[in-house]
Amino acid sequence: MDISSTFAAAFGLIVGLDPQFLQIVGLSLRVTLTAVLLAALIGLPLGALLAVARFPGRSALIVLVNGLMGLPPVVAGLIVFLALSRSGPFGSLGWLFSPTAMVIAQTLLVLPIVIALTRGTIEDLWSEYREHLTSLGLTGWRAIPTLLWDGRFALATGLLAGFGRASAEVGAVLIVGGNIAGYTRTMTTSIALETSKGDLPLALGLGLVLIALTLAINAAAYGASRIGARFAG
Repeated sequence: MDISSTFAAAFGLIVGLDPQFLQIVGLSLRVTLTAVLLAALIGLPLGALLAVARFPGRSALIVLVNGLMGLPPVVAGLIVFLALSRSGPFGSLGWLFSPTAMVIAQTLLVLPIVIALTRGTIEDLWSEYREHLTSLGLTGWRAIPTLLWDGRFALATGLLAGFGRASAEVGAVLIVGGNIAGYTRTMTTSIALETSKGDLPLALGLGLVLIALTLAINAAAYGASRIGARFAG
């Protein structure tokens, strides 16, 4: 099959709403969105607390969180695999090789990004508005809700960055999900598998959707930063 025929077949899968194609895209989005939501629920308050609190070892913790932003996906997958395997502490839950395990692995990847970016954003806001908030009786953790709301556009950019990292990774979900057809096969793992099998139309179609998704994420992040700058101005 030549390149033009491959592209035509790929577009046919997208436009024709091929069931297998839609299942793979749908699973990928569900896993990634759930992981980002969990990372936001955990990471936003932790990052804000790290920004306003002062305690022994804070600097070391900041360095650790910043370092984990570059955590290799395969290492995150290995950690989750060991935790959920039969001999692991959570093996009895039976979550290994399931979408739940994939969500956990992606949450582990996104969480340091959310914490680190939240800490930086809230720390800047706290430094700028500390006196004003203190005069209103909002000190320490009491100021966190106000600071989170004020930095919502910058924080949205951080969440989109986390979504982009999770949606594009392949190593972690492959290790803990097993790439099971119709159950744990995502866009990235399918692209790798179908390319190796020679099924280029499916791989290319998924690749085009992934590229479109990446562009949409970057456009949303750019829009959020512009809106935030306008409000700040």
